[in-house]
Amino acid sequence: MAEPATETFGFQTEAKQLLKLMIHSLYSNREIFLRELISNASDAIDKLRFKSISQTGLLDEDSDFRIRVSFDKEAGTLTIADNGIGMTRQEVIDNLGTIARSGTADFLNSLTGDQKKDARLIGQFGVGFYSAFIVAEEVEVITRAASTGDSRTGVRWVSKGEDAFSISEVDDVDRGTEVILHLRADALEFADDYRLRHIVRRYSDHIGVPVEMPVAGNDPESSDDGKKAADTPVEFEVVNSAKALWTRSRSEITDDEYREFYKHISHDFQDPLTWSHNRVEGKFEYTSLLYLPRHAPFDLWNREAPKGLKLYVQRVFIMDEAEQFLPLYLRFIKGVVDSNDLPLNVSREILQQDERVTSIRNALTKRALNMLENLAKEKPEDYATFIDEFGEVLKEGAGEDFANREAILKLLRFSTTHDNLEDKRQGLDDYLSRMVEGQDRIYYLVADSYESAKSSPHLEIFRKRGIEVVLLYDRIDEWMMSALQSYQNKDFQDVMRGDLSLPGEAADAESEDKAEDAAVDSESLTTRIRTVLEDQVEAVRPSKRLTDSPACLVLAEFAMGPQMRRIMEASGQSVPEEKPIFEFNPSHPLIHRLDRETDEDRFRDLVLILFDQASLADGSPPSDPAAYVGRLNQLLLNLLND
Repeated sequence: MAEPATETFGFQTEAKQLLKLMIHSLYSNREIFLRELISNASDAIDKLRFKSISQTGLLDEDSDFRIRVSFDKEAGTLTIADNGIGMTRQEVIDNLGTIARSGTADFLNSLTGDQKKDARLIGQFGVGFYSAFIVAEEVEVITRAASTGDSRTGVRWVSKGEDAFSISEVDDVDRGTEVILHLRADALEFADDYRLRHIVRRYSDHIGVPVEMPVAGNDPESSDDGKKAADTPVEFEVVNSAKALWTRSRSEITDDEYREFYKHISHDFQDPLTWSHNRVEGKFEYTSLLYLPRHAPFDLWNREAPKGLKLYVQRVFIMDEAEQFLPLYLRFIKGVVDSNDLPLNVSREILQQDERVTSIRNALTKRALNMLENLAKEKPEDYATFIDEFGEVLKEGAGEDFANREAILKLLRFSTTHDNLEDKRQGLDDYLSRMVEGQDRIYYLVADSYESAKSSPHLEIFRKRGIEVVLLYDRIDEWMMSALQSYQNKDFQDVMRGDLSLPGEAADAESEDKAEDAAVDSESLTTRIRTVLEDQVEAVRPSKRLTDSPACLVLAEFAMGPQMRRIMEASGQSVPEEKPIFEFNPSHPLIHRLDRETDEDRFRDLVLILFDQASLADGSPPSDPAAYVGRLNQLLLNLLND
């Protein structure tokens, strides 16, 4: 019989780079490759279990699911085989021929050159299978997809992890996938019974599928004559506990087991920050195991990408990434939910309309927020890591989830003028505890960057009076604040917007009289400035915000801020034209000099320079940069000639 035709395909350019990286020991712990391959085998079995619910006939006589790990020390091979869903020829090409096809380039751009830091990126880009090349000089995959037909023809995929891989047909293949590693000379330690059993029990004990290995001594080397008859069946025994971890009592599970299960379901190589394991009994019965990752995935900001928990019904796998059980702003949470009440044939459409799902979702949302609150109390350093990685995403919830808004706001952390640090470490409860006497508002400022925020002239009066201001400079902040009114019965106030109300002003008649006197004294100058800026501003007035700067721009009470305006313009949306309020500092020497200026042309140029400088101080470029530079140059020439 003629040998089946073999086709050779080339890896994409990025794949070649990535394979080279993997082969040169990106992982600091090489044994992790076995965990990845066993996890993939477990996923394949879960998928077949689910698919067989709706497609009868997929399960043939081989209905006892298992994963088998075997080795041949003499040949230097290690084999991981499962009887899961398997792959078709096209699926082999798609899944094994194109590495992390949605994010390979992003992955490579993220590499730092630090092996420890780079290793954690593997799990974020779904390339765990290729860890096999760390220990193997050649990888061979033999697979046959589950089907209702009688064909036993499968597919063989072979690659040395260099430039190409080959595909060919192979006859008489059992359902599932068999991964054969031809070990490198320096990796023959993985063709050892004791070593493999230790790795399986350490990393894969929690998997709910039996992981089997040949019975100790059931190999050719153990026989009296060094050989064993070819037709002697190999006996296998289960090495792991083969019980789904979330179904066990919390008291029976060690922290190491929890951590390894997280790595199994997330394909992350870092330990989670924390987790929450709960069983609920009553109207609805379900078990949940939620994890908080240590690092953000590369596609965190892609709200359209699939996100969610693994869904099981009565311990039968139903679907990955069931997004209906947590709101989108908690999309970074990983974990499992196992319900006893949902039907086995549940679909995503049914999940969206089922009141049981809504009830579980509400409970899991509160559970996740409570997990974060406990982390903040018990492990502040870990919570700081969470804020740095996921704080901006959590802010989405403050704007979207009215029911849990107070709980979310309690969890957020900000930079403030209290410590003048860019790190976001101050909570709103901390802010409230430091409010000055008579303060009944939470003051905040929105800017494009921390540098712009901390240097804003709008903060001058607050620094002088010792009043703390929250500094907001994330791209989502202005949108978030537009949805917020108060926290703990304290209203939010934007220090760049409208009339400024400061603590104690209402009861301070002397301050009010001084403000009125300043307005009267500056009335003539106000009129002159308004004449110059009448087309560019809504109003001109003396400022009580400023102590050191000559002028600033203030937003009208309900005007759109510059941050939101730029976001909308960048997305192609039209925005209404809105004019700022120009405020000047009557006590500033430059304003005194401006008031004495008799040359109206020079007066006009000086006012326009102050207006453009106020725009720059807020992080916005002048409307006409060339004109601004020209006026400034002319002013410098005049000063030099005087």
